[in-house]
Parts: sequence; structure tokens; C-alpha cells
Amino acid sequence: MSSLAQFRLGPSTEFRDTMRERQAMYKLVVPGHIRELIRMMHPSLKRKISSSLKMILSDPCSGKTLTDELAGLRSFRVSSFRIIYRIKAPDQIELVAMGPRGRIYEETFRIIQKEERK
Repeated sequence: MSSLAQFRLGPSTEFRDTMRERQAMYKLVVPGHIRELIRMMHPSLKRKISSSLKMILSDPCSGKTLTDELAGLRSFRVSSFRIIYRIKAPDQIELVAMGPRGRIYEETFRIIQKEERK
């Protein structure tokens, strides 16, 4: 967030400190294939993903709860992209998949099936 936006919104130092403490409470686990995907993204999308991950860390329940075969997972919307994650432990958030809305849920289902076979 730019300094101008911070000035307009006017968050107090106390609020920002509280948000940092909450983010520090959770550890984000990012698999290698997702790291590589983020690394190759366009800079503007990369910034959106980064700020979305910070939002997820500050409030892990902010994503939409998925159902049926994807129960236990959450989806967070970033433009036409989705970040699929799970709250693994009280202090750990694991990214499962990331990609365009059109096919991410099918890919996530395949990833979950592979994990169950192991």
C-alpha cells in the first residue's frame, strides 16, 4: 500500500502493529511449484498475490470455504486467479494451488487425490 493510501485511510500505528503481530502468528507454507509460478508472474499480478497472501495471513478465515471433494480447503479471489489454501495447524497455513478460476478447482482436486494416495 502506498504512503498516500495509508495517509488517506489513516491507520494508526497501533493498528499496524496489531496486524503485524497477527501475521507473525501464522507461518505460510509455500510448495516449490507455487513459488516458481509466483516468480514467473507479471509484476502487477505478483503484487496482487503478495498483498492477498498478507490478507490471508492476517485473517485465515477470509477465503471462501470449499465444499464436497474440496472440503477443508479455502479459496481466496485475486482478480481472475484463485489462491487455494488450508489451515493446517493453529499457526500454519499451507498453499495448495494457485491459478485461473476456470480450471483451478479441477487441478486442486487432482492434487488432493495425489496426496491421499501417498
